[in-house]
Amino acid sequence: MQTGSGSVSVAASRQRISAALLALALTALSGTAQAQGKSQARAQGEAQGQGHASSDAAGIRIVDFDWIDAARGRAVPARLHWPAEIGANARVPLVVFSHGMGGSRRGYSYLARAFALRGVASLHVQHVGSDRSVWAGNPFALVQRLQTAAQESEALARGKDIRFALDRVLSQEAGPYAARIDRRRIVAAGHSYGANTALVAVGAGVIRDGRRLEAKDPRFSAAILISSPPFYGEKQLAPVLENVSVPTLHVTATEDVIQIPGYYSPAADRLAIYNAIGTPRKAIAVFQGGSHSMFTDRAVTGGVELNPMVKAATAELALAFLGAVYDGDRASMSRWNDKWKPILALAPGVSPLAGPVARAGAVR
Repeated sequence: MQTGSGSVSVAASRQRISAALLALALTALSGTAQAQGKSQARAQGEAQGQGHASSDAAGIRIVDFDWIDAARGRAVPARLHWPAEIGANARVPLVVFSHGMGGSRRGYSYLARAFALRGVASLHVQHVGSDRSVWAGNPFALVQRLQTAAQESEALARGKDIRFALDRVLSQEAGPYAARIDRRRIVAAGHSYGANTALVAVGAGVIRDGRRLEAKDPRFSAAILISSPPFYGEKQLAPVLENVSVPTLHVTATEDVIQIPGYYSPAADRLAIYNAIGTPRKAIAVFQGGSHSMFTDRAVTGGVELNPMVKAATAELALAFLGAVYDGDRASMSRWNDKWKPILALAPGVSPLAGPVARAGAVR
């Protein structure tokens, strides 16, 4: 991992197409299908706005909400992972997570579990315009469905989904959770298309017809961006990201490549997002090898041995980043690097958010 404002590059050929958002995460399937049907108890809970709750073996509370944004006529399903043990007067950080193309609220459960075990809640938002439904239906219409899901209108709608879901979970309608969330420690996060959504939530935007289109939410005070893809097909990323000022953590790999018929996005595209963030309050971790989809719940992809290690390392890094941002634990990133250095292609020079800025080196 590297921290600071220096540039990083990957030795890879670069081929760009105008539809840069198409199929941002074809490999980003969350892997687990949504449960079918609703019990009567669940329906009653949803009618009260409190969702359907259950607990896993570790006592982590899992709550499914089936919210409707009436103003937009759009469903916004979400799943809340709530820590098992919280002190009587304690408040918990909240990570609001956005899935990649074709995902759902059930995905990235390994991150949610790791967060909850360390006292961090996470709300995984499902985006109905680009969720797992894109894979359903006539296979010959798949490309059209993906193109529709990748339009700017859907990208901005996803940003509004995040805002709406945060509004709801912070309201009393969500039950007892609102009063226990630390509103000073709310984080936007996502993988692939979801990383773009998180960036929209913290200030990314584009100029169209002389007007800046964005959906920034000032309640987010940090962002975790995994496998960020090209942004709206923009060649100049600095203007897109100029309003992003919160601390950001970027996670990728040297083989974090999207490649399908008609579309190719090399690993360097992930690094371009990092480079374009203007604030020095940023950090990047680059794993050696891997794949684009190993950051999802899918097993094996990216390497039978590497896949679970990267998942564990990514979860620990996110927590170390939060420790550095919110608790002033500047050594947390260095401790993480000491543990995971064998699988890193790029390692940190200094802890993020304070002190001198280290220049990034080339990823080999």
